[in-house]
Amino acid sequence: MTVPDDAAEPRTVANPEPLPEELMTPHPRRLPPDTPGYEEILKLHETAVRRGSGRYRDPLSGLWAMTAVHLWERNYCCYSDCRHCPWVERP
Repeated sequence: MTVPDDAAEPRTVANPEPLPEELMTPHPRRLPPDTPGYEEILKLHETAVRRGSGRYRDPLSGLWAMTAVHLWERNYCCYSDCRHCPWVERP
């Protein structure tokens, strides 16, 4: 489980409000609970958030995935189907 050290990564925060806890779990349309490695993905995400990192390496694809906190702080949805997008409407 590797999470980059983003301490030097400059970040602009457009949304100063804290991310509501219920938005930390990806919407099922973005990451269905039956996805292989689902628990590992959630753990990597949680670790990245706890460390203050805006991203983590996806164990399925090897690509970087942005955290919900990082996406929340941007204050908008870019419509790129980000896994942890907090702007997806929820029931």
